[in-house]
Amino acid sequence: MKMIIHDLKQQDYAALVGGQGEDVTVISDDGTIRKCTGCFGCWVKTPGVCVLKDGYQNMGELLSKCDELVIINKCVYGSYSPFVLNVLNRSISYVLPYFVTKNGETHHRRRYPQSFALTVHFYGEDISEAEQDTARALIAANSANLYSTGNHVHFHNNLQAVKEALR
Repeated sequence: MKMIIHDLKQQDYAALVGGQGEDVTVISDDGTIRKCTGCFGCWVKTPGVCVLKDGYQNMGELLSKCDELVIINKCVYGSYSPFVLNVLNRSISYVLPYFVTKNGETHHRRRYPQSFALTVHFYGEDISEAEQDTARALIAANSANLYSTGNHVHFHNNLQAVKEALR
């Protein structure tokens, strides 16, 4: 399964990507997502499931079922937009609360055996070199933390350039 997380308005997303196949899950802002409270309930109280019941409580499980994660996101100071960051924060149940040392770094242990490829398309006018460097480092760290099979980061000046890259 391919998962797409985006911060676009529905009409912009439809114009950008068009119709999707059966094996695609699209995560977009429907206005109901609540912010992660850092309660660790998804690790302790209801393992693997966020205690906030707003339609985004199973993000960790959804990630475990995807082969490819594509994020389409406005570059905000070399990072994710608020909605996308919130979705990723709510996905912490994808890993376990226990630690392991990997390549000399401390990371959370895997909860699921499945891995996915991570591709991020940042869009925005005048994304500076410093923002691009920050974004590349962030995506590399996210890739390691989420046990992805690899990552690709792309920068686009506008949504039309994103559309062309997704073809």
